[in-house]
Amino acid sequence: MTTTIEEIAAGIYRLSTFVPQIGPTGLTFNQFLLADEEPLLFHTGHRSMFPDVRAAIEQVLPVERLRWITFGHLESDECGAMNEFLGVAPESQIAHGAGGCQVSLDHLADRAPRPLADGEVIELGRMRVRHLDTPHVPHGWDARVLFEETTQTLLCGDLFTHLGNGPALVHSDVLGPSEQAEDMFAYSSLAPTTPATVDRLAALAPRTLALMHGSSYTGDCRTALHALADAYRHRIAAAA
Repeated sequence: MTTTIEEIAAGIYRLSTFVPQIGPTGLTFNQFLLADEEPLLFHTGHRSMFPDVRAAIEQVLPVERLRWITFGHLESDECGAMNEFLGVAPESQIAHGAGGCQVSLDHLADRAPRPLADGEVIELGRMRVRHLDTPHVPHGWDARVLFEETTQTLLCGDLFTHLGNGPALVHSDVLGPSEQAEDMFAYSSLAPTTPATVDRLAALAPRTLALMHGSSYTGDCRTALHALADAYRHRIAAAA
């Protein structure tokens, strides 16, 4: 496996590892590095990916400069290497939703994490990252996203997951491929509150959607998120 790196917004780098064995066309596992005075990593990748992800980070900045280690929810591909990164970046700290810290991360992380309230902002320097709780969206009761306010980039974790090894950033349809992956994996929690949670994210009017699996998207992100919310409404109605 090879981890590639590409800047998708000013100071935001996508680190991508393609695993061809997953699904019919393979799946990318993406992390995002926000290079600022206090660098932030969103997703760590599996523990086995740590050497490759670390090497990709060091194409941008020394890994020991990492200040914040974050992820969408507790899952091996999201945070499997968190303790490895805590070990090589002595000033780093995990930041996650308060509930996720109390139930899991206080007991799993090698250093105490920073619990974040819904809407709380971390100042990185030039960039400002807002934590937003999204329980069970797309899955995981501790799920959350981050919104970088200066570039208007939504670090949206598993939302819009799609297969293949496309370009780092696309302007084309992002919902269609995501719906195909949903049909295949049924990876989203179809809770009654799911559509409203996604509509809440649309209200942020992001310019870029940074996706954990698949190509990131730039364009009319508000419309794309509302379309995703509607797609969830249809699935919930069909299930009922």
